[in-house]
Formats: sequence, C-alpha cells, structure tokens
Amino acid sequence: MPASPDAPSSVDAPPAAIALVISDVDGTLVTSDKRLTPATRAALRRLTAAGIGFTIASSRPPVGLRSLVAELGLTLPMGAFNGSTLVAPDLTILSETLIPAEAAQDAARRFAAAGLDTWVFAHGAWNLTNPYGPYTDLERRTLRTEPNVVADLVPLLDHAAKIVGVSADAAHLEACETEIAKALAGRAEVHRSQAYYLDVTPPGSGKAAFVEAMSRHLGLDPTRIATLGDAGNDVPMFRRSGFSVAMGNASPSVQAAASAVTATNDADGFAKAIADFILPC
Repeated sequence: MPASPDAPSSVDAPPAAIALVISDVDGTLVTSDKRLTPATRAALRRLTAAGIGFTIASSRPPVGLRSLVAELGLTLPMGAFNGSTLVAPDLTILSETLIPAEAAQDAARRFAAAGLDTWVFAHGAWNLTNPYGPYTDLERRTLRTEPNVVADLVPLLDHAAKIVGVSADAAHLEACETEIAKALAGRAEVHRSQAYYLDVTPPGSGKAAFVEAMSRHLGLDPTRIATLGDAGNDVPMFRRSGFSVAMGNASPSVQAAASAVTATNDADGFAKAIADFILPC
C-alpha cells in the first residue's frame, strides 16, 4: 500500500549493495519552490561518504542542470530531456537523440489544436513565441535562463530534443496526454513531467535508457541502482532499476509502480528515502 506523505514505508527490501542512486529533480530532489533543503544536502553527503554514486535524470534541458552541478558537486554524467541527452558535469553533450521530425511536427500540430502553449527545446535553447504565457516565469526561475523568443517554431521542429505543451488546466493536460501519447505511440515518448507540462521526447530513449547507460558507464548491474521520482516519466526507470522510491506527492499509479514510497518533496522525502531505504542507521 502507498505510504502517507509523512510516513515512508517499504514494499520491497532494497538490495544490500546499492552502488548508484539516480534521482529525478523537480518534484523529487528539490522542493516545490526549487530549493535543495539542508536535509537533502546532508543525505547526499552521506551517499558520498558511503561510496555510493549519485546523479540525476530530469526533464530539464542541460542548462537547467548547471546550478545543481555547482551546488552539489556532481561528477557523473546526467540525463537531460528525460534521459535522451547525456550531459557531462561541465554540460558537454555526450550523446543526444532528437525527436523524429515528422513526430515533432505532428506533436506541435496537436498541441496547437488542443490550445496548449508550445515550447521547443532545440539548438541548446528554450524557444517559444509567447514570453508571457503560463509558467514562463516559473521556467525562468527553474532554468535560470531566458527563453529565445521566435516568430515561428516550425523551423525548429526538425532539430527538437524536447517539445512541451503547457497549460494551467491540469485536467485538460491529463486528457491531452492520453490522446497524444496514443497518436504518437512508437514515434515519440509522451509524459507529463509536471501537472502543467506535457513533454514529447525521442522514442526509446527516456529515463529507462538512462539507467541502462549508467549501468554500462559504471559497469554495474542494474539491480545495484536505486531510482527516485514522482511522475509518470519516472516509472520506466523504476522498472529498470533494482530498487525504486516514489515520492509522497506522486500519484497513486506512480506510487504503485515503485518498490517503496517516501514523504513528499516538501517534507524532505528524498532525505528520508536515503535514511530509511538506502543507508538505514
């Protein structure tokens, strides 16, 4: 049964030899106002002292990971755009997969028909036509960068690493997710990374593929990798790792897909997961 947001509980016991922890960022590692709490920082220091590696897999673009590298001293490759782009700690692109052009064009048409604001991440930039649309101020604070305002997004669709449909109507966006995921099945991955963001990323290269990439990079069996997340785009990496933890703020379906459930991201759920499941006293 899923735990209450304030009382972590385990469904399955973690493997005794976890060697790497991979965490989602927004809704998991950071609070709702995008802060790293003192407890989270202390938990990461405990992982380092125990010789356990740590990295992140996020829907953010590479530039949105820069502050975390600086604040946490990250040294391993990271997964941007839901893991489809591998990024070194200095933000060098190690590998990149783009959305097939036809699928990107189809996604953009469907976003427009559904009345969603559209962002296109291409050529290393966050591109949009309306700099005052919903959640643009939040994205500025999250990424710590300004958008590239263009008159037309169409020329960028042949080079898109991620396309985001944005809406303040969470119920509408949830319905769009179901419909657009079905329409783009096999051609792109479609998941909400937040209640208000619907991400389209390259097919077959999401967070599960990032778990596999880190397994190869470090020569680790995936059973020695633990993953933490809060959204539907985290479930594939749950399934590829040896142990998984859903946040207390995750939906019931995401919690049901994890090995364990911790507290919410605003109640130090990440730190509690490390203390309760990965490095119990």
